Amino acid sequence: MTSFDASGVDQGTGPTARRMVLGGQLRRLREKVGLSRAEAGYHIRASESKISRMELGRVGFKERDVADLLTMYGVGDPEERASFLEMVKQSNQPGWWHRYNDLMPRWFDDFVGLEEAAARIQTYELQFVPGLMQVEDYARAIISHGLPHSMSEEVERKVAFRMRRQKSLFRPGGPRLWAVIDESVLMRHIGGRDVFAKQLEHLLELTSLPHVSLQVVPIDRSGYAAEGAFTLLRFREPELPNIAYVEHLAGAVYMDRLEDIEVYSRALDRLAVEAETPDRTRQLLQKKLAEL
Repeated sequence: MTSFDASGVDQGTGPTARRMVLGGQLRRLREKVGLSRAEAGYHIRASESKISRMELGRVGFKERDVADLLTMYGVGDPEERASFLEMVKQSNQPGWWHRYNDLMPRWFDDFVGLEEAAARIQTYELQFVPGLMQVEDYARAIISHGLPHSMSEEVERKVAFRMRRQKSLFRPGGPRLWAVIDESVLMRHIGGRDVFAKQLEHLLELTSLPHVSLQVVPIDRSGYAAEGAFTLLRFREPELPNIAYVEHLAGAVYMDRLEDIEVYSRALDRLAVEAETPDRTRQLLQKKLAEL
């Protein structure tokens, strides 16, 4: 009998990650009994591609479909079935970010769900302070494209959304955050002197926390380890793969193949070596603040 307990999944795990955990368990059950995706799909009146999307956690689940699949996979134990069906209910509950869906593109919705569930977030930025570390006025200047005084309801809601994302850093069991930024980020006084001073003060406050680290890559060493910004998400649940996220103008790319993750992990290792240590970075931030 396959071991699966919905109560064992971290309660901080959002619906996106829960779907991935559930999908992974269903895939293992199917493979154990030697059925193809096409055969499983036929049993629940669905296509092979739908079974694939379910197993990848990219679509919602219907209790009836999961119950039928469990029967076909030989899962008859009432408690085990109940655990699976409870996970279906949990995975279909909207995350807190659901009320902001009209503001963000569909490809970003998955990222927020995964970010919320991550145990460790590693990010590299070349242009801006990472979103999880931005103060409100700095975020407003970026979101308004440098025109913070031409405020609109949409801009303010986007700012509120970004601030809400940051709360995960302060909840019990929240993720560890390790950020690396290019030194040029500290040369762009986004929002003006006063706003940037608040941003530097906030970075100093954040980096005093035991689960937040920041390193700065000096200008003379930048541009070698990575060509662009990216984020690597790692999870507590063994069913969830590490995920590399790279954003571009028209969307984003999610990668979970081991060979891809290895490339980004090596880049992070090199960045950690080339960047100033967290202590030296704090000294640099203090110096930049004093110079403003």
